[in-house]
Amino acid sequence: MRAATKTLMGQGPKSATSVIQDALKVLTPHKGGAAQPTAAPSGAREITPPMPSLNGAHGFSQARAGTAPPGPQPQPASQPHAAGPLNHEQYVKNVVQDATAAFNNLMPDLLAKLDRAGANGHAAFKMPNFDIPGMNGMNGMQGGGTSTPAEALPGKFTDGSFTNAAGTRTYKLYVPSSYTGQPMPLVVMLHGCTQDPDDFATGTQMNVLAEEMQCLVVYPAQSMQANSSRCWNWFNAVDQQRGQGEPSIIAGITETVMHNHAVDASQVYVAGLSAGGAMATIMGTLYPELYAAVGVHSGLPFASAHDLPSALAAMKGNFGPQRASGKSIPIIVFHGDKDTTVHPVNGDELIKRGAHSVMQEIIEPGRVPDGHAYTRTVHQTVNGTPQAEQWLIHGAGHAWSGGSARGSYTDGKGPDASREMMRFFQTKR
Repeated sequence: MRAATKTLMGQGPKSATSVIQDALKVLTPHKGGAAQPTAAPSGAREITPPMPSLNGAHGFSQARAGTAPPGPQPQPASQPHAAGPLNHEQYVKNVVQDATAAFNNLMPDLLAKLDRAGANGHAAFKMPNFDIPGMNGMNGMQGGGTSTPAEALPGKFTDGSFTNAAGTRTYKLYVPSSYTGQPMPLVVMLHGCTQDPDDFATGTQMNVLAEEMQCLVVYPAQSMQANSSRCWNWFNAVDQQRGQGEPSIIAGITETVMHNHAVDASQVYVAGLSAGGAMATIMGTLYPELYAAVGVHSGLPFASAHDLPSALAAMKGNFGPQRASGKSIPIIVFHGDKDTTVHPVNGDELIKRGAHSVMQEIIEPGRVPDGHAYTRTVHQTVNGTPQAEQWLIHGAGHAWSGGSARGSYTDGKGPDASREMMRFFQTKR
Protein backbone atom coordinates (compact mmCIF):
# COMPACT_ATOMS: atom_id res chain seq x y z
CA MET A 1 0.00 0.00 0.00
CA ARG A 2 2.86 2.37 0.75
CA ALA A 3 4.42 1.52 -2.62
CA ALA A 4 1.07 2.30 -4.23
CA THR A 5 1.06 5.65 -2.49
CA LYS A 6 4.44 6.58 -3.92
CA THR A 7 3.43 5.43 -7.38
CA LEU A 8 0.21 7.43 -7.31
CA MET A 9 1.67 10.67 -5.99
CA GLY A 10 2.09 12.03 -9.50
CA GLN A 11 -0.82 10.28 -11.20
CA GLY A 12 -4.50 10.91 -11.53
CA PRO A 13 -7.74 9.34 -10.26
CA LYS A 14 -7.77 6.51 -12.81
CA SER A 15 -4.54 5.12 -11.45
CA ALA A 16 -5.77 5.60 -7.89
CA THR A 17 -9.02 3.83 -8.68
CA SER A 18 -7.27 0.87 -10.28
CA VAL A 19 -4.76 0.35 -7.50
CA ILE A 20 -7.26 0.72 -4.68
CA GLN A 21 -9.78 -1.58 -6.32
CA ASP A 22 -7.05 -4.20 -6.72
CA ALA A 23 -6.27 -3.83 -3.05
CA LEU A 24 -9.93 -4.26 -2.17
CA LYS A 25 -10.03 -7.68 -3.82
CA VAL A 26 -8.22 -9.22 -0.90
CA LEU A 27 -11.12 -8.18 1.31
CA THR A 28 -13.72 -9.93 -0.85
CA PRO A 29 -12.19 -13.29 -1.82
CA HIS A 30 -15.53 -14.69 -3.02
CA LYS A 31 -16.16 -11.89 -5.48
CA GLY A 32 -14.69 -10.88 -8.80
CA GLY A 33 -13.00 -14.20 -9.40
CA ALA A 34 -10.47 -13.72 -6.62
CA ALA A 35 -8.28 -16.75 -6.15
CA GLN A 36 -9.15 -19.02 -3.25
CA PRO A 37 -6.50 -20.52 -1.00
CA THR A 38 -5.81 -24.13 -1.80
CA ALA A 39 -4.80 -25.22 1.64
CA ALA A 40 -5.26 -23.91 5.13
CA PRO A 41 -2.19 -23.95 7.33
CA SER A 42 -2.85 -25.34 10.76
CA GLY A 43 -2.42 -23.57 14.05
CA ALA A 44 -1.51 -20.17 12.62
CA ARG A 45 -3.51 -17.09 11.77
CA GLU A 46 -0.90 -14.41 11.07
CA ILE A 47 -0.67 -13.79 7.33
CA THR A 48 1.31 -10.56 7.53
CA PRO A 49 4.05 -9.28 9.80
CA PRO A 50 3.00 -6.84 12.54
CA MET A 51 1.93 -3.51 11.09
CA PRO A 52 4.31 -0.61 11.75
CA SER A 53 2.93 2.35 13.66
CA LEU A 54 1.34 4.96 11.42
CA ASN A 55 1.06 7.39 14.31
CA GLY A 56 -2.63 6.68 14.02
CA ALA A 57 -4.69 5.98 10.99
CA HIS A 58 -7.76 7.78 12.25
CA GLY A 59 -8.76 10.38 14.79
CA PHE A 60 -6.68 13.54 14.54
CA SER A 61 -5.53 13.19 11.01
CA GLN A 62 -5.91 16.15 8.71
CA ALA A 63 -6.02 14.32 5.45
CA ARG A 64 -6.38 17.37 3.26
CA ALA A 65 -3.30 19.12 4.60
CA GLY A 66 -1.42 16.10 5.86
CA THR A 67 -1.56 16.42 9.61
CA ALA A 68 -0.67 13.22 11.40
CA PRO A 69 -3.87 11.60 12.66
CA PRO A 70 -4.70 10.42 16.19
CA GLY A 71 -4.66 6.73 15.70
CA PRO A 72 -6.33 4.04 17.67
CA GLN A 73 -4.55 2.51 20.59
CA PRO A 74 -2.27 -0.42 19.76
CA GLN A 75 -4.28 -3.61 19.51
CA PRO A 76 -3.11 -6.92 20.99
CA ALA A 77 -1.64 -9.43 18.62
CA SER A 78 -3.96 -12.03 17.15
CA GLN A 79 -4.59 -14.84 19.58
CA PRO A 80 -3.77 -18.39 18.46
CA HIS A 81 -6.74 -20.57 17.63
CA ALA A 82 -7.67 -23.74 19.45
CA ALA A 83 -5.43 -26.69 18.74
CA GLY A 84 -6.07 -28.57 15.51
CA PRO A 85 -6.14 -27.66 11.83
CA LEU A 86 -8.52 -24.97 10.58
CA ASN A 87 -11.21 -25.91 8.10
CA HIS A 88 -11.34 -24.10 4.77
CA GLU A 89 -14.23 -21.80 5.72
CA GLN A 90 -12.58 -20.68 8.96
CA TYR A 91 -9.28 -20.15 7.20
CA VAL A 92 -10.90 -17.84 4.63
CA LYS A 93 -12.68 -15.97 7.41
CA ASN A 94 -9.37 -15.44 9.23
CA VAL A 95 -7.67 -14.24 6.05
CA VAL A 96 -10.42 -11.70 5.46
CA GLN A 97 -10.30 -10.47 9.07
CA ASP A 98 -6.54 -9.99 9.01
CA ALA A 99 -6.56 -8.35 5.59
CA THR A 100 -9.36 -6.04 6.71
CA ALA A 101 -7.41 -4.97 9.80
CA ALA A 102 -4.31 -4.28 7.74
CA PHE A 103 -6.30 -2.39 5.11
CA ASN A 104 -8.07 -0.31 7.77
CA ASN A 105 -4.67 0.81 9.04
CA LEU A 106 -3.21 1.64 5.64
CA MET A 107 -6.14 3.12 3.71
CA PRO A 108 -6.42 6.45 5.61
CA ASP A 109 -2.64 6.89 5.23
CA LEU A 110 -2.92 6.28 1.47
CA LEU A 111 -5.87 8.64 1.06
CA ALA A 112 -4.13 11.33 3.09
CA LYS A 113 -1.00 11.16 0.96
CA LEU A 114 -2.98 11.20 -2.25
CA ASP A 115 -4.91 14.23 -1.05
CA ARG A 116 -1.64 15.93 -0.19
CA ALA A 117 -0.43 15.22 -3.71
CA GLY A 118 -3.44 17.14 -4.95
CA ALA A 119 -2.61 20.01 -2.64
CA ASN A 120 1.00 20.08 -3.78
CA GLY A 121 0.66 20.86 -7.44
CA HIS A 122 -1.97 18.43 -8.74
CA ALA A 123 -4.90 20.75 -8.31
CA ALA A 124 -7.22 18.70 -10.47
CA PHE A 125 -6.65 15.49 -8.53
CA LYS A 126 -9.80 14.32 -6.77
CA MET A 127 -10.08 11.01 -4.99
CA PRO A 128 -13.03 8.87 -6.10
CA ASN A 129 -15.44 7.43 -3.56
CA PHE A 130 -15.17 3.77 -2.58
CA ASP A 131 -17.31 1.39 -0.62
CA ILE A 132 -14.58 -0.23 1.43
CA PRO A 133 -15.47 -3.53 3.11
CA GLY A 134 -14.66 -3.61 6.78
CA MET A 135 -14.09 0.12 7.22
CA ASN A 136 -17.24 0.39 9.32
CA GLY A 137 -18.16 -1.49 12.43
CA MET A 138 -15.07 -0.58 14.46
CA ASN A 139 -15.48 0.53 18.03
CA GLY A 140 -13.72 0.64 21.34
CA MET A 141 -10.47 2.52 20.96
CA GLN A 142 -10.33 2.04 17.21
CA GLY A 143 -11.42 4.58 14.62
CA GLY A 144 -14.31 4.65 12.22
CA GLY A 145 -17.31 6.67 13.19
CA THR A 146 -20.35 5.71 11.16
CA SER A 147 -21.09 2.23 12.45
CA THR A 148 -23.15 2.67 15.60
CA PRO A 149 -26.36 4.68 15.66
CA ALA A 150 -27.11 6.58 18.84
CA GLU A 151 -29.10 4.48 21.27
CA ALA A 152 -32.83 4.94 21.56
CA LEU A 153 -33.81 7.50 24.18
CA PRO A 154 -37.17 9.16 24.98
CA GLY A 155 -36.10 12.51 23.54
CA LYS A 156 -35.87 13.54 19.88
CA PHE A 157 -32.61 13.24 17.89
CA THR A 158 -33.20 15.11 14.65
CA ASP A 159 -31.19 16.19 11.61
CA GLY A 160 -30.55 19.76 10.55
CA SER A 161 -28.44 21.77 8.14
CA PHE A 162 -26.88 25.23 8.16
CA THR A 163 -25.47 27.24 5.28
CA ASN A 164 -23.61 30.53 5.13
CA ALA A 165 -20.94 32.07 2.91
CA ALA A 166 -18.33 29.68 4.31
CA GLY A 167 -20.27 26.57 3.33
CA THR A 168 -22.84 24.05 4.50
CA ARG A 169 -22.69 21.60 7.39
CA THR A 170 -25.29 19.21 8.70
CA TYR A 171 -25.88 18.60 12.38
CA LYS A 172 -27.93 16.50 14.77
CA LEU A 173 -29.81 17.96 17.71
CA TYR A 174 -30.93 16.06 20.79
CA VAL A 175 -33.94 17.53 22.59
CA PRO A 176 -34.69 15.75 25.89
CA SER A 177 -38.15 14.42 26.62
CA SER A 178 -38.54 16.93 29.46
CA TYR A 179 -38.38 19.89 27.05
CA THR A 180 -41.75 21.66 26.76
CA GLY A 181 -40.54 25.09 25.67
CA GLN A 182 -38.80 26.17 28.88
CA PRO A 183 -35.25 27.62 28.56
CA MET A 184 -32.56 24.96 28.80
CA PRO A 185 -28.76 24.90 28.58
CA LEU A 186 -27.20 24.03 25.22
CA VAL A 187 -24.03 21.97 24.70
CA VAL A 188 -22.25 22.01 21.33
CA MET A 189 -20.28 18.78 20.79
CA LEU A 190 -17.54 18.66 18.13
CA HIS A 191 -16.53 15.15 17.09
CA GLY A 192 -13.02 13.94 16.28
CA CYS A 193 -11.70 12.77 12.92
CA THR A 194 -13.50 9.86 11.22
CA GLN A 195 -16.40 10.29 13.64
CA ASP A 196 -19.92 11.58 13.05
CA PRO A 197 -22.72 12.85 15.33
CA ASP A 198 -24.27 9.42 15.96
CA ASP A 199 -20.95 7.83 16.82
CA PHE A 200 -19.87 10.74 19.02
CA ALA A 201 -23.20 10.82 20.84
CA THR A 202 -22.95 7.08 21.46
CA GLY A 203 -19.36 7.20 22.67
CA THR A 204 -19.70 10.22 24.96
CA GLN A 205 -23.19 9.30 26.20
CA MET A 206 -24.01 13.00 26.20
CA ASN A 207 -27.62 12.41 25.13
CA VAL A 208 -28.12 10.22 28.18
CA LEU A 209 -26.85 13.09 30.34
CA ALA A 210 -29.12 15.49 28.45
CA GLU A 211 -32.11 13.48 29.64
CA GLU A 212 -30.80 13.45 33.19
CA MET A 213 -29.64 17.08 33.39
CA GLN A 214 -32.26 18.57 31.07
CA CYS A 215 -30.26 20.26 28.35
CA LEU A 216 -30.09 20.37 24.56
CA VAL A 217 -27.10 18.89 22.75
CA VAL A 218 -26.15 19.73 19.16
CA TYR A 219 -23.54 17.84 17.15
CA PRO A 220 -22.22 19.70 14.09
CA ALA A 221 -20.91 17.29 11.45
CA GLN A 222 -17.76 17.90 9.45
CA SER A 223 -18.22 17.02 5.78
CA MET A 224 -15.95 14.80 3.73
CA GLN A 225 -15.86 17.54 1.10
CA ALA A 226 -14.22 19.88 3.61
CA ASN A 227 -11.95 17.16 4.96
CA SER A 228 -11.75 13.59 3.67
CA SER A 229 -11.23 12.25 7.21
CA ARG A 230 -13.98 14.46 8.67
CA CYS A 231 -11.46 16.40 10.76
CA TRP A 232 -12.29 19.94 11.75
CA ASN A 233 -9.65 22.12 10.06
CA TRP A 234 -8.26 23.52 13.29
CA PHE A 235 -4.92 24.68 11.88
CA ASN A 236 -6.04 26.54 8.75
CA ALA A 237 -5.70 30.31 9.05
CA VAL A 238 -9.21 30.98 7.79
CA ASP A 239 -10.59 28.54 10.37
CA GLN A 240 -9.01 30.50 13.21
CA GLN A 241 -10.84 33.75 12.54
CA ARG A 242 -14.14 35.04 13.82
CA GLY A 243 -16.84 35.26 11.19
CA GLN A 244 -14.98 33.09 8.70
CA GLY A 245 -14.54 29.45 7.80
CA GLU A 246 -15.70 26.67 10.06
CA PRO A 247 -15.95 28.84 13.20
CA SER A 248 -18.63 30.93 11.49
CA ILE A 249 -20.54 27.77 10.54
CA ILE A 250 -20.39 26.26 14.03
CA ALA A 251 -21.43 29.59 15.56
CA GLY A 252 -24.26 29.75 13.02
CA ILE A 253 -25.47 26.28 13.99
CA THR A 254 -25.37 27.31 17.64
CA GLU A 255 -27.38 30.46 17.00
CA THR A 256 -29.88 28.58 14.82
CA VAL A 257 -30.62 26.15 17.65
CA MET A 258 -30.95 29.09 20.05
CA HIS A 259 -33.39 30.77 17.67
CA ASN A 260 -35.53 27.69 17.11
CA HIS A 261 -35.63 26.50 20.73
CA ALA A 262 -35.80 28.07 24.15
CA VAL A 263 -32.15 28.20 25.24
CA ASP A 264 -30.70 29.88 28.30
CA ALA A 265 -28.18 32.16 26.59
CA SER A 266 -26.03 32.25 29.71
CA GLN A 267 -25.61 28.46 29.60
CA VAL A 268 -24.26 27.67 26.14
CA TYR A 269 -21.14 25.52 26.13
CA VAL A 270 -18.83 23.94 23.56
CA ALA A 271 -16.74 20.78 23.88
CA GLY A 272 -14.85 18.43 21.61
CA LEU A 273 -12.44 15.55 21.17
CA SER A 274 -9.09 15.65 19.39
CA ALA A 275 -9.53 17.84 16.27
CA GLY A 276 -12.94 18.72 17.70
CA GLY A 277 -11.26 19.68 20.97
CA ALA A 278 -8.91 22.01 19.12
CA MET A 279 -11.90 23.55 17.34
CA ALA A 280 -13.78 23.90 20.64
CA THR A 281 -10.85 25.97 21.91
CA ILE A 282 -11.07 28.14 18.81
CA MET A 283 -14.82 28.63 19.29
CA GLY A 284 -14.48 29.63 22.93
CA THR A 285 -11.68 32.03 22.06
CA LEU A 286 -13.39 33.70 19.11
CA TYR A 287 -16.92 33.79 20.54
CA PRO A 288 -16.62 34.39 24.32
CA GLU A 289 -20.00 36.15 24.35
CA LEU A 290 -21.65 33.05 22.90
CA TYR A 291 -20.04 30.26 24.91
CA ALA A 292 -19.88 30.36 28.71
CA ALA A 293 -17.29 27.57 29.07
CA VAL A 294 -15.22 25.15 27.01
CA GLY A 295 -14.46 21.45 27.38
CA VAL A 296 -11.39 20.04 25.60
CA HIS A 297 -10.51 16.35 25.46
CA SER A 298 -7.14 15.44 23.93
CA GLY A 299 -7.04 18.72 22.00
CA LEU A 300 -4.71 21.65 21.37
CA PRO A 301 -4.53 25.35 22.28
CA PHE A 302 -5.88 28.17 20.16
CA ALA A 303 -3.83 28.97 17.05
CA SER A 304 -1.17 26.45 18.03
CA ALA A 305 -0.54 25.79 14.32
CA HIS A 306 -0.89 27.64 11.04
CA ASP A 307 0.34 25.05 8.53
CA LEU A 308 1.41 21.40 8.27
CA PRO A 309 4.88 21.68 9.88
CA SER A 310 3.57 23.73 12.80
CA ALA A 311 0.61 21.36 13.21
CA LEU A 312 2.91 18.35 13.48
CA ALA A 313 5.12 20.27 15.89
CA ALA A 314 2.17 21.31 18.06
CA MET A 315 0.89 17.75 18.26
CA LYS A 316 4.32 16.80 19.59
CA GLY A 317 4.14 19.62 22.14
CA ASN A 318 6.32 22.19 20.37
CA PHE A 319 4.50 25.52 20.15
CA GLY A 320 5.39 28.61 18.18
CA PRO A 321 4.82 32.21 19.27
CA GLN A 322 1.56 32.56 21.15
CA ARG A 323 -1.19 34.60 19.53
CA ALA A 324 -3.22 36.86 21.76
CA SER A 325 -6.39 34.97 22.65
CA GLY A 326 -8.38 37.77 24.26
CA LYS A 327 -10.74 37.08 27.14
CA SER A 328 -10.13 33.90 29.13
CA ILE A 329 -13.27 31.84 29.62
CA PRO A 330 -13.73 28.86 31.96
CA ILE A 331 -12.18 25.66 30.59
CA ILE A 332 -12.02 22.01 31.61
CA VAL A 333 -9.36 19.80 30.04
CA PHE A 334 -8.97 16.01 29.87
CA HIS A 335 -5.85 14.32 28.54
CA GLY A 336 -4.25 10.88 28.87
CA ASP A 337 -0.62 10.91 29.92
CA LYS A 338 0.07 8.03 27.49
CA ASP A 339 -1.38 9.87 24.50
CA THR A 340 1.16 9.43 21.71
CA THR A 341 -0.94 11.28 19.13
CA VAL A 342 -1.42 14.64 20.83
CA HIS A 343 1.25 15.13 23.49
CA PRO A 344 -0.16 15.71 27.01
CA VAL A 345 1.76 18.99 27.24
CA ASN A 346 -1.03 20.38 25.07
CA GLY A 347 -3.35 20.00 28.03
CA ASP A 348 -0.87 21.86 30.23
CA GLU A 349 -0.68 24.68 27.70
CA LEU A 350 -4.46 24.93 27.49
CA ILE A 351 -4.65 25.34 31.25
CA LYS A 352 -1.76 27.79 31.29
CA ARG A 353 -3.54 30.04 28.84
CA GLY A 354 -6.96 29.59 30.41
CA ALA A 355 -5.97 30.02 34.04
CA HIS A 356 -3.67 33.02 33.85
CA SER A 357 -5.88 35.05 36.21
CA VAL A 358 -6.40 32.44 38.94
CA MET A 359 -5.11 32.89 42.45
CA GLN A 360 -4.79 29.33 43.75
CA GLU A 361 -4.84 25.70 42.69
CA ILE A 362 -6.02 22.54 44.41
CA ILE A 363 -4.54 19.16 43.44
CA GLU A 364 -6.63 16.04 44.04
CA PRO A 365 -5.35 12.57 43.09
CA GLY A 366 -7.87 9.79 42.57
CA ARG A 367 -8.62 6.48 40.88
CA VAL A 368 -11.59 4.96 39.10
CA PRO A 369 -12.50 1.59 40.69
CA ASP A 370 -10.81 -1.07 38.54
CA GLY A 371 -9.72 1.71 36.21
CA HIS A 372 -7.23 4.50 35.66
CA ALA A 373 -5.69 6.70 38.31
CA TYR A 374 -5.86 10.42 37.63
CA THR A 375 -4.74 13.80 38.93
CA ARG A 376 -7.36 16.55 39.04
CA THR A 377 -6.11 20.12 39.39
CA VAL A 378 -8.61 22.91 40.04
CA HIS A 379 -7.57 26.51 39.41
CA GLN A 380 -9.68 28.95 41.38
CA THR A 381 -10.16 32.70 41.31
CA VAL A 382 -9.76 34.82 44.44
CA ASN A 383 -13.38 34.17 45.44
CA GLY A 384 -12.96 30.39 45.15
CA THR A 385 -14.75 29.99 41.80
CA PRO A 386 -13.15 27.37 39.51
CA GLN A 387 -11.82 29.05 36.37
CA ALA A 388 -9.96 26.06 34.95
CA GLU A 389 -9.87 22.36 35.71
CA GLN A 390 -7.39 19.79 34.44
CA TRP A 391 -7.73 16.02 34.51
CA LEU A 392 -4.54 14.12 33.72
CA ILE A 393 -5.50 10.45 33.31
CA HIS A 394 -2.64 8.10 34.09
CA GLY A 395 -2.20 5.26 31.63
CA ALA A 396 -4.81 6.56 29.18
CA GLY A 397 -4.20 7.18 25.50
CA HIS A 398 -6.06 9.15 22.82
CA ALA A 399 -9.68 8.36 23.71
CA TRP A 400 -12.73 9.87 25.42
CA SER A 401 -12.44 9.06 29.11
CA GLY A 402 -15.30 7.08 30.62
CA GLY A 403 -17.07 6.71 27.29
CA SER A 404 -19.11 3.82 25.96
CA ALA A 405 -17.34 1.09 24.01
CA ARG A 406 -20.18 1.25 21.48
CA GLY A 407 -18.63 4.45 20.16
CA SER A 408 -15.16 4.99 18.70
CA TYR A 409 -12.19 6.42 20.59
CA THR A 410 -13.45 5.70 24.08
CA ASP A 411 -11.78 4.40 27.22
CA GLY A 412 -14.24 3.11 29.80
CA LYS A 413 -11.54 2.79 32.45
CA GLY A 414 -11.20 6.53 32.88
CA PRO A 415 -13.23 9.03 34.88
CA ASP A 416 -16.49 10.10 33.24
CA ALA A 417 -15.39 13.09 31.17
CA SER A 418 -18.92 13.84 29.96
CA ARG A 419 -20.40 14.02 33.44
CA GLU A 420 -17.48 16.02 34.82
CA MET A 421 -17.70 18.49 31.96
CA MET A 422 -21.41 19.00 32.62
CA ARG A 423 -20.71 19.55 36.31
CA PHE A 424 -18.03 22.11 35.48
CA PHE A 425 -20.24 23.85 32.91
CA GLN A 426 -23.08 24.24 35.38
CA THR A 427 -20.94 25.65 38.18
CA LYS A 428 -22.22 29.09 39.14
CA ARG A 429 -19.74 31.88 38.36
